[in-house]
Amino acid sequence: MFRALTYAQQRRSRLITTHQPTVTIRPANDGDKDKIWEIFRSVVTAGDAFVFEASTSREEAFAYWFGPRAWAYVAEADGRIVGSYMFRPNQPGRGSHVANAAFMVSPDARGLGVGKKMGEHCLNEARRVGFKAMQFNIVVSTNTSAVRLWKQLGFAIVGTLPEAFRHAHLGFVDAYVMFKKLD
Repeated sequence: MFRALTYAQQRRSRLITTHQPTVTIRPANDGDKDKIWEIFRSVVTAGDAFVFEASTSREEAFAYWFGPRAWAYVAEADGRIVGSYMFRPNQPGRGSHVANAAFMVSPDARGLGVGKKMGEHCLNEARRVGFKAMQFNIVVSTNTSAVRLWKQLGFAIVGTLPEAFRHAHLGFVDAYVMFKKLD
């Protein structure tokens, strides 16, 4: 008799039986841009975690991801790029000692710890280059895996922005401002 597995059962089964790749993180380079764009498109098109519209052009995306005073990295597993993150000053001038960051994981690599590895790496890199804190301006409240991860890495919710994010499926949902001191 065939019994359909729930999503959680399928995910647990995949995590238990699937090879757990070693994730390495390195600075992004021009040769990575096609894969970063592919990940960017898949994450943004979902409309559930990033403020970018699905119509965001490659040029607009890369102006943000690789802009001035931005550090961009990729996560590799088994020789393929499975995620990317970037960080930069959250504000200019007198607010430039606080970093801001953005993270994207390929949909087929979710649940493998890529986000956590990138988060830990990002905090260390931001600290290394002299940032005193990191702030996320919009963490979508319904993105429970991201909220849980950032809390595990020591971030606190310091503010709730009512209905600040237009979710593709749920309509207007709250967003959090999350903060962590780095020193």
